[in-house]
Amino acid sequence: MRTPILRLILLLPTLAVLAIGSLASAGITQSARATAMTIQVKGGEFFFRLSKKSAPRGTVVFVFKNVGHLVHDFKINGKQTPLLQPGKTARLVVRFAKPGKYRYLCSVPGHAAAGMQGVFTVR
Repeated sequence: MRTPILRLILLLPTLAVLAIGSLASAGITQSARATAMTIQVKGGEFFFRLSKKSAPRGTVVFVFKNVGHLVHDFKINGKQTPLLQPGKTARLVVRFAKPGKYRYLCSVPGHAAAGMQGVFTVR
């Protein structure tokens, strides 16, 4: 009878360390989400409209809505949304480590050349 109790007593410090570690990493994730900037992006034939054209270094959440009549996507810094049907929305989380100018575009053939492209500035 004493053996299970002794095991539990010996195991409690390990469980406490694991629980504290989990809470700490959850706090970091929540903190990163809290500091992320959200930018609304509307795209259609053949344009993009961004609610802001620049952001500080860090995490940016692009919320892309296809307001056109054809399928479109939004691509920036090596990441892109899936192809979206008209009226659909997708979120794209991008981490910008360095300031600079980043080209965004629709990757559907011919759409960038028709105007679905631009430059986003990271300060």
